[in-house]
Amino acid sequence: MKVLFVGDIVGKPGRSAFKAHLPGIIDSHGVELVIVNGENAAAGFGITKKVGDELFSIGAHVITSGNHIWDKKEALEYLHSERRVLRPLNYPPGVPGFGSVIHEKENPSGAKVAVINISGRVFMHSLDCPFRTLEAELEQLRGKADITIVDLHAEATSEKIAMGQYFDGKV
Repeated sequence: MKVLFVGDIVGKPGRSAFKAHLPGIIDSHGVELVIVNGENAAAGFGITKKVGDELFSIGAHVITSGNHIWDKKEALEYLHSERRVLRPLNYPPGVPGFGSVIHEKENPSGAKVAVINISGRVFMHSLDCPFRTLEAELEQLRGKADITIVDLHAEATSEKIAMGQYFDGKV
């Protein structure tokens, strides 16, 4: 299965580039699943329903995010109602939205793909431990997905490397 993960789509220029180039990339590489980071897709700060729906209509299957997901007030309702738009899983319980989703629609290979969005803590907001949170989520998803993809939204390279080494072979 070929997956395309697009990093931060920033504002209208990012959405325009995504729209212009995605069809050619899908055709030339046989991409089956498109995941994008959309936390800055609405004028460079946050996401709105209109912008999220636009990304889905262009061809995104799952939208991940990070700390800027909260920059637009209307994102709260959208995160609560749109299962395919993820916020970091390690925000405290009761925060609107979802930190993971299992994608299986429109997938020619038939694979069930779990996408998990997690945030680091170094130079970022103080959230629940990403290691423990991800470990617990992987346990919850065991046997439910054929493939698991983790989007770690973090600032520190050291934290990214540590997460990669710790979860090597588990994801």
